[in-house]
Amino acid sequence: MPLEIYKRGSVFWVKGWVEYNGRPIAGPYRQSTRATTEAGARDWINDETQLQIRRHLVGEEHSLRFADAVNFYPATAKDARQLLPILDQIGDMPLGAITGALLKSLGRKLKPNACTDTWWREIVTPARAVINHAHEHKGTPHLTVKRYDKFERIAQDERRGKTSRVERTPATRDWIEAFCAEADPYNAALARFMFETAARIDQAISIEPGDLRPASCQVKIKAQKGHPEGWITVSPQMMAELVALKAKRPKNLKTGQVLSPRVFGYGSSTGYNNRWKTICKRAGIPYLSAHRAGRHGFYTELVVRQGVDPVTAAKAGRWSDATLPMRIYAHAETDEAAVRARFRTNHVQVAPVKKRKHRKTKKDQENE
Repeated sequence: MPLEIYKRGSVFWVKGWVEYNGRPIAGPYRQSTRATTEAGARDWINDETQLQIRRHLVGEEHSLRFADAVNFYPATAKDARQLLPILDQIGDMPLGAITGALLKSLGRKLKPNACTDTWWREIVTPARAVINHAHEHKGTPHLTVKRYDKFERIAQDERRGKTSRVERTPATRDWIEAFCAEADPYNAALARFMFETAARIDQAISIEPGDLRPASCQVKIKAQKGHPEGWITVSPQMMAELVALKAKRPKNLKTGQVLSPRVFGYGSSTGYNNRWKTICKRAGIPYLSAHRAGRHGFYTELVVRQGVDPVTAAKAGRWSDATLPMRIYAHAETDEAAVRARFRTNHVQVAPVKKRKHRKTKKDQENE
């Protein structure tokens, strides 16, 4: 029999078969529609019927829509927030009809005042992940998307009247010393730790007393950005600073929950901001975020100032791709005017070597 609706508790359920030309093509069904109204249940029946008819006619790999792929994608809360507006735009489109150019074009519709980097991160990346997850599990087409090029980025920056990819200032040794001279022991150790290890702020503030191995000067940092949890080695001086800190139990400001003891005393990755701004103001130095003081400062210090080869520096900072930090984290420190002046500098003229005159002997004169 065709699908019928019945109510169980506050939710509508369906039972029966999906039919096409009088023949059952899917079922039997006896499941919840998750709808609390009859109209919602009928919408569910209509969507399911259309899906099963497409599967019957062209096969599952050609019939799945983007909305269907989202339904079985293991989305996090953050993924869900990003996917909802994308669903409104392309939810009913078959996966095979979605192209990279189409995904890239959604940026101007959904976030007209954002830069192309934001479009890539919050629109293209989550949508592509859904499509390629369906490819792995259902055999639907795989999608490769070419990144926005510099001309697209510049054109969007002109439209929104704002420049993206502003050059970030990395920390220097002098900046770190000036900061630490005005900071309390916890923030001074935090700044030095990130500058020395290239740890991310969330990794640093998550360190607990049990994550320290003083005998071997090792610190355990949590997994992040595709890298597994692991132990990193720090200098003996850094380990002495960490051990000297009395762990604090911060409070989650949103829930009021008291968290486990933390070495640096912070409970969130943004909790340091106001304190650091005050320290920088007192020290008379520009404010730098933890990321600039840490990862940007770490890589520039090693590669630009100390001449460490990029592959070694990338491995020490836990970058899996050695070319990425060269593009993003290495900051040139030579003044442009000084570079231009090199072309105006007179080359040192090498004085010609004077040859000693050979005095002719009587034998030479006779031979002539």
